[in-house]
Amino acid sequence: MKLIFLGTGTSTGIPTIGIDKPVCKSSDFKDKRMRSSVVLQIDDKNILIDCSPDFREQMLKSNISRIDAILITHEHSDHTAGLDDVRPISFRHGKIPIFAHQRVINNLERRFDYLFDESGGYTGSPHVFSNVINENNDFIVKGINFSPINYLHHKLQVFGFRYKNIAYITDLKEISEEELSKLYNLDVLVLNALRHKEHYSHINLSQAIEITKKLNPKKAFFTHIAPDMGLHEETQKILPENIFIAYDMLEVEF
Repeated sequence: MKLIFLGTGTSTGIPTIGIDKPVCKSSDFKDKRMRSSVVLQIDDKNILIDCSPDFREQMLKSNISRIDAILITHEHSDHTAGLDDVRPISFRHGKIPIFAHQRVINNLERRFDYLFDESGGYTGSPHVFSNVINENNDFIVKGINFSPINYLHHKLQVFGFRYKNIAYITDLKEISEEELSKLYNLDVLVLNALRHKEHYSHINLSQAIEITKKLNPKKAFFTHIAPDMGLHEETQKILPENIFIAYDMLEVEF
């Protein structure tokens, strides 16, 4: 089993258009960040979590050519705008199931109606089909059991996901104790940590560290990184020994 970080940047990526910060000029490959997404490889299945605007480049760079299912955390474009690029995959391997909150499914079916089209219109046949995730209900993806974790990104509901002792949480700002209790006893926690300063819709680095210490996973990897975080290597030096700043194409094996 393997977790592959396809992208670890915030909505603008790094380098960021029009931003003149040292990290945007860095020659360190760990400072080049596409928009956040991961693939969880379980047996022979590739489960994609979020489909960023950089999806095509991420697939080519990672040499992954098949996606068996897509889990969507929420509808923001940095997590969904790459959906059009699933077409070459579905042409070869068939329709791809998408799992998301009903609100998110409705949003995607409006924005990418031609991908869901059963009428044989523009694309000839549908490339994806919908599956609704409900709060507090585990769901099955290609025979694999996932648990949804419910929290807020500012005022927007978002789902994170837990598979066995691995959890992926991004775009978190507020979470209840009840939902947080679903994240204990983890081998790996993936958590957003936008920057050093406070932010209205994301936890910052110190808040991410605080949550991680409370949950006490064996390892934690921080993602959804903004240019304001600074250089990868400098930030890594100040973190506890079991916490790591993730970077694009990092592979974590289990």
